Amino acid sequence: MQPLEQQDVEIIEKESIPTLHFPPDDVLSDLAEQQQRRHDAERATALGNAYHNKVNIYFQTDDGATKCVSTSVWATHEQYITLKAGITIPLRAVLGFTF
Repeated sequence: MQPLEQQDVEIIEKESIPTLHFPPDDVLSDLAEQQQRRHDAERATALGNAYHNKVNIYFQTDDGATKCVSTSVWATHEQYITLKAGITIPLRAVLGFTF
């Protein structure tokens, strides 16, 4: 798989996320990749809360499109991440983060 930054990605604003639909299954099939994603989500949360740093979040919608949003992560939960204004993205849809 090519690096996330080099894939065909649509940059979106976080305000449009609530209108999107996400795939029912995890976009990452490898357990190690899923564990790395959780670690990166928790790191993004720490950076967002302590330093108000933004990260790029790459995720897939149910039509298979890859999207990217640049924002701060406020919380990492078991099944999803929370962004500013209570916007959420299911972790199963997240391909990865760049810091």
